[in-house]
Amino acid sequence: MPTSPLRVGVVFGGASGEHAVSIRSALTVIQALRATENQERFEVIPLYIDRDGRWWEPTVAQRALDQNRALDANDLPQPLPAPGLRHWPVDPDTVDLWYPVLHGPNGEDGTVQGLFTLMNKPFVGSGVLGSAVGMDKLAMKAAFAAAGLSQVPYVGLNATDLEDPEQREQLLTRLEQELGYPCFVKPANLGSSVGITKACNRDELLAGLHQAAALDPRLLVEQGVKARELECAVLGRRHLRASVVGEIRFDADWYDYETKYTEGRSHTLIPAPLPASVSQQIQAMAIRACHAVNAFGQARVDVFYDETSGQIWLNEINTLPGFTSQSMYPTLWEATGIPLPQLVAELVDTAQE
Repeated sequence: MPTSPLRVGVVFGGASGEHAVSIRSALTVIQALRATENQERFEVIPLYIDRDGRWWEPTVAQRALDQNRALDANDLPQPLPAPGLRHWPVDPDTVDLWYPVLHGPNGEDGTVQGLFTLMNKPFVGSGVLGSAVGMDKLAMKAAFAAAGLSQVPYVGLNATDLEDPEQREQLLTRLEQELGYPCFVKPANLGSSVGITKACNRDELLAGLHQAAALDPRLLVEQGVKARELECAVLGRRHLRASVVGEIRFDADWYDYETKYTEGRSHTLIPAPLPASVSQQIQAMAIRACHAVNAFGQARVDVFYDETSGQIWLNEINTLPGFTSQSMYPTLWEATGIPLPQLVAELVDTAQE
């Protein structure tokens, strides 16, 4: 006797600077859930969150997918409700499992995960703790340090540290002494390289701090290192598995937002040309990183590798990695032997464990 398909609520968009990337990721995920291999298994219910945090029903969500862009006020049904989640656009009981495809704050940081937890519904990806710690770079790095994982030197600070001129000058001097140039300034709670700047002198450092402070009250400054940028994907819940290691090479000074999401500006080598022992160390580090922040389901772990010294530094973990055509997470699993339709099916299965 045939069973009814699992109704999967795919939530995308969001009140975050990574709204556009989320739409592109959702297109890939939904196409994979609707692939021939999964047609009888899943029924997709897309839900769109606009830039002001309103949740919209499948007809509006499909419009955002078809146009592959953020919908503005003129694209949305009128009159517009107040910003935020004011009512469910569908009956929550019609959704069996939630699949968040949200990047950045208000989606990747434990907020939506908490909502689904309160609803007592399974969902793809990490829970509240892993999502929140993995999103905030300062909390993440503290967890990595407690687990004894190697990281590049860094300094965490608050945006308020920039307000007093004397305190600001002391901070700049400290950063120069402890980290030197070049260094990278990052908002603590954004991904996709949004708001990140490279500083090679004091003027650039101060400008980068102000730019990051406009996006997040918590800031991070990291020492620049000359190293290869490598990534490893993790899948599973009770038992985590690591993919092959991939390398990102790019036609730019560093891997910024434009380079990351512009066709032809970067390319990947999968698997990365590495000694087997180095690949194994990175795979083990990726799983240790997940355990350190209590991440599961899906995660992409980024590392730096200095092949001259053999040093491996853990850079960061992404608990809700991108799923665009250029994204490393699905590409790494494809190279490991798990094609995209099977990957999204395994993620749904993992959410039901």
